[in-house]
Amino acid sequence: MKFNKLYLLLLTFSPVLLLSAEPSAFGAGDLSNSEPYGLTKNEKVILETEKKLKKVARNTNSQANQLDSLRERMDGLQSIVESLSRKSHNNKVNLQNLQNSNLSTTENINEYQKRLGASVTQNKQDIDKLQKMILEMSKLVDTINTQYVTKVEYNSLVKDVNSFKMLMASELKQRISSKKKNSSMKSAQLYNRAKSNFNKKLYTQSISDYEELIKRKYKPAYSHYMIGEMYFRRKNYANAISYFKKSAALYSKATYMPKLMLHAATAMSKTGDKVHANVFYNAILSKYPNSQEAAEAKKYLGL
Repeated sequence: MKFNKLYLLLLTFSPVLLLSAEPSAFGAGDLSNSEPYGLTKNEKVILETEKKLKKVARNTNSQANQLDSLRERMDGLQSIVESLSRKSHNNKVNLQNLQNSNLSTTENINEYQKRLGASVTQNKQDIDKLQKMILEMSKLVDTINTQYVTKVEYNSLVKDVNSFKMLMASELKQRISSKKKNSSMKSAQLYNRAKSNFNKKLYTQSISDYEELIKRKYKPAYSHYMIGEMYFRRKNYANAISYFKKSAALYSKATYMPKLMLHAATAMSKTGDKVHANVFYNAILSKYPNSQEAAEAKKYLGL
């Protein structure tokens, strides 16, 4: 019973309180999140580039460690080969000395056979070590080949980074150009141009105009709402939610508030936040029961 009363009380709150009371609903676009959602175009490029850079870094470090290990094994292999070479040489010298010696007694022959047997045993052990080391090196080389960052992959990464730089440079250039044009225009004229660009679906220009109006503090609530609408239409739900929230905080009694709340709820749903989306849909039913947005909210809620 207490829960039901609390829930009904929540639905009677103003839109601005609903928006500000649910900060987790505006977590879309957080790149620090282990599973980010609701990313903008630029944020997606940043995230993908970061993943590729991490992959290259991991593979590079792994390869460096494996190469160090490979060098150590090569040094050990070289040491065993040199040892076998010395022992082979010593056996030849001993055999030659025995042949040249005038003392061909049974004692000398037995002594040589004993030394030769010990040498053969040691050589066999060294050869076993050599074969084992060669097998380990073969596996290591196969691993390096599997994880190796190819030239094609590296070039692809460079291309992605350069594309991102060009995207940011182009956007910055547009904003600088737009600011220069806007500085000499009166706020009322700029407002009319922003609406005209919106009606023509020239959203980039319209967003720039409304951002300038926000800086001038000219109809800031409506400007935030309109920018949110354009990001909503572009399916950039993270930015849309952010601007809707600011608009509601500035003026919660605006005539466009039902649509703002409906689109904010839809944006939350699209970014995976179904719980808070349902809270907003129910708030529309409570606050604006006879509106067209209330009819839409019922459809989303399955009522």
